[in-house]
Amino acid sequence: MNSIETNTQPASTTTAAPRRRLTAHALILGERIDTLGLERSDVISTVPLAFRVGNGFAVLFRYGVAVLVGLSPIEEDETIRGLGPRIIGSFDRMEDESATIEIAPDQDDQIEPSGLIKVKDLSPERLVVIADALAKNVALAHDEREVSRVFDVIDPLAARLAQQGRTPGRRGEMLKLIGQALLVRHRMSGRVEVEEKPDVLWDRWDLERLHARLADEYELKERAGMLSRKIEVVGETARALTDLIDAARATRLEVAIVLLIVVEVLFTLYEFVKQIKLFG
Repeated sequence: MNSIETNTQPASTTTAAPRRRLTAHALILGERIDTLGLERSDVISTVPLAFRVGNGFAVLFRYGVAVLVGLSPIEEDETIRGLGPRIIGSFDRMEDESATIEIAPDQDDQIEPSGLIKVKDLSPERLVVIADALAKNVALAHDEREVSRVFDVIDPLAARLAQQGRTPGRRGEMLKLIGQALLVRHRMSGRVEVEEKPDVLWDRWDLERLHARLADEYELKERAGMLSRKIEVVGETARALTDLIDAARATRLEVAIVLLIVVEVLFTLYEFVKQIKLFG
């Protein structure tokens, strides 16, 4: 089902000038953006939610990303502040990625080697396709950074195990690493859906090439595959270290039990010898 409002006309400024350049900013604001009930008269798309802001546009994705196109710095700040109450699980640090869009009515949609995105017009459909790629790009960048932080914790532990043969003693830390890896995987597969195409392509098959070029430019599929493999490595490593910790704890527990038995036997023998001497 097409989520684009078909009765909405593209902004007249996109065709008035021969060439026009706009800056697009994709920002990941938190775990989720609650778009339910966000009613506006200037909505041009419902999934994802896109609406006009001045002479530009804002496109909101429920997995926590906002793509702002053609907005001034003041308009961007106001839009982000307005979204504050709707952001769930806000991040202390906002990842952001930028791209330049050139509206060239006399040329076909293409991506130049410099990263410049050229389109015939900035219709709502093209806007959604571009915003979808930018949003997934910044979401992947955030997840890549999170996984790198997990690797920064695992590497010293693995190096210590290889060099000294000692296992880390903090099982809770290992469980946290497994949890972080699971969260990233859940975000990728359940929310961001990196390898899924935007719904608008069901009705606008002519934009398939633009989508494919954007996906290739940002290497979305390759990065998602690499991230999945890294998450698997993190999970397997953390589980292996956790198993080693559990095995070491079990060994220590067995040694403690044996020592207690020995102490109890010695104490019994002592009492027995003592009784013999007493009645002997």
